[in-house]
Amino acid sequence: MNVTADQTKPENTMTQGTAPSLPFEHGFAGRKVLVTGHTGFTGGWLALWLTQLGAEVTGLGLDPITTPNLFSRAKIGGEVHSVIGDIRDAALTRDIVAQAAPTVIFHLAAQPLVSRAFEDPLETFATNVMGTANVLEAARSTPSVRAVVCVTTDKVYADQAWHWGYRENDALGGKDPYSASKACTELVAASYRATLAARGNGVRIATARGGNIIGGGDWSDNRIVPDFVRAAGTNEPLVIRNPAAVRPWQHVLALVHGYLMLADRLLASDADANWNFGPQNDEAKPVATLLDTLQKHWRQIPIEQTPGAFPETHFLHLDSTKARQLLGWQPPIRFDDTVRLTVDWYRREADGADPRALTLEQIAFYREGLRKQLPALAQ
Repeated sequence: MNVTADQTKPENTMTQGTAPSLPFEHGFAGRKVLVTGHTGFTGGWLALWLTQLGAEVTGLGLDPITTPNLFSRAKIGGEVHSVIGDIRDAALTRDIVAQAAPTVIFHLAAQPLVSRAFEDPLETFATNVMGTANVLEAARSTPSVRAVVCVTTDKVYADQAWHWGYRENDALGGKDPYSASKACTELVAASYRATLAARGNGVRIATARGGNIIGGGDWSDNRIVPDFVRAAGTNEPLVIRNPAAVRPWQHVLALVHGYLMLADRLLASDADANWNFGPQNDEAKPVATLLDTLQKHWRQIPIEQTPGAFPETHFLHLDSTKARQLLGWQPPIRFDDTVRLTVDWYRREADGADPRALTLEQIAFYREGLRKQLPALAQ
């Protein structure tokens, strides 16, 4: 069950972005940061954004589970101090956190797939629940750690069949193993925040509940965008389960943006709590609309529908008013931009473009969009 740590040290390859930093980015230059799950899709985007700010990043995660994968294709291992290890190993996790001596931990390591959770629920609960407990225990025991952003999901809420967004104080739930494991993760984080952090180093802990993430570099199975990309490359039919299911689609950079803002606020003040990061109310779209937009920006592909093998929530949306008003989180891109950027990444990568360059280019594009917002937000 445990994986031996394989530590590789970057050879002075970290480069700070040339664009001036945004207000929430200022504190990351030169700061030691740990990202669990840096070998995964979202963790890879986060790690690269942090290196562009001049952060000293350590990553802890398993070997990538897909081939290809963003970690290898974007050469993220050359940008961070990469440790291949399993957060289910409490002693290993404690040792790596102590050695890295980070100020901030972004905890993204998880078993992230609903379908895989049905196939192996014990792995899912062990990773998402006990793995999180191991990370938080290591965090409160390491003097340098001041803040932890613990990433969960929009699926932590009890399904109420509502047609409005879930708010942070709505009931947790989860009938399927993945959702239940993430709701348990929230309870573990709440326990550490309320009773255990003060018995350690006083670390501030917040959970971030994000919507359905899309973007370049995700090659997971049973996810709509990677499945579309594979179908577009082979012209094989794309099989979908529920075209009417509504989800809060958003670009991976919008979530990374939120995580960075939350960490910045945690370092500056007592913002440890639960936070939703989802698109605007009118941005939650059915699967069918996402597919239509993907085809608009790429090409038409054959699509087939078959009943799903497991139950799924029909309507899922987040109310992110709290993050927008209290953190000032305002992604500069909306649904059509999100799909266009995603398609652009995959299409150019398929045509031979360097995945690392594509990823950094889109980070720069997103940051420039935020920079253009600053005068309006100041009014």
